[in-house]
Amino acid sequence: MIEPRDIDLNLLVIFQEVFQERQISSVARRLGLSQPAVSNALARLRRTFADELFVRTAHGMQPTPFAEQMAEPVNSALAHVAKALNRLDVFSPADSQRRFTIAMTDVGEVYFMPRLVEQCRQQAPGVVISTVRAGAIDLKTEMEAGRVDLAIGAFDNVSDALYQRRLFRQNYVSMFRRGHPLAASGGEVSLKEFLAAQHLVVASLESPYDRINQILEKAGVRANVHFRVPHFTAVPYIVSTTDLLVTVPHKLAESAVGPFNLQYIKPPLRLPSLQTNIFWHRRFNQDEGNQWLRGLIADHFAE
Repeated sequence: MIEPRDIDLNLLVIFQEVFQERQISSVARRLGLSQPAVSNALARLRRTFADELFVRTAHGMQPTPFAEQMAEPVNSALAHVAKALNRLDVFSPADSQRRFTIAMTDVGEVYFMPRLVEQCRQQAPGVVISTVRAGAIDLKTEMEAGRVDLAIGAFDNVSDALYQRRLFRQNYVSMFRRGHPLAASGGEVSLKEFLAAQHLVVASLESPYDRINQILEKAGVRANVHFRVPHFTAVPYIVSTTDLLVTVPHKLAESAVGPFNLQYIKPPLRLPSLQTNIFWHRRFNQDEGNQWLRGLIADHFAE
């Protein structure tokens, strides 16, 4: 059995960095070491654990099954060591200059960011918030490495390494401009009227929006579609000046009806609801800044 006294803890830092970066050169730059020094550290780790740990491939240094098993316990242990060494470094929102990155979709930015910006302005004026497209990154890898602090969305099949908390569940609605021919329906539209209308389709490939498009297509909507966009951001601008109808998450419709003079109805189709969660990596579960930000989001958006 290997005891903590039997190993240089700096070697575990290098193990963690190689596991995250998968490139010796990148690890050397991040840690301010030479590439031979990183290679020598890996050689010592291999002798200690009697395992290759990382194998050089065309896609970088790929971990062995043993290294995969080590990764989470090592990350957790180093996080606890860092916290123990910085116990006086208490997170204070009012004084913090910390940068946070949140992964979300474009429709998430429309709904979450205005209120989040205002709350940060009031409570944490020095905090910096950036967003990244959730569908363009590997959530587990980016959150494990600390490059993404939180993710917000209706994401499926997320890693077991991510903790989550439900914020709300919402339905889909069909949105159009005030004065649209369907506006006279009083909110009750038949399937025949729905299919006869001209639709704007958000041709997103991201789950779960792709499933909604499949249902609309199966019902016959796509047969009459001449206009498609790949994301939600432009949708209110388009439908506010045309006779197009678009099916979107309820929260987006709520945010858009006032500024864009729109209205919405319940579509005459059975569509699944969306459950929106907030996600964070277990490595940062006890991080005070991470706790503050996810608490702030839950306080203002959880139902």
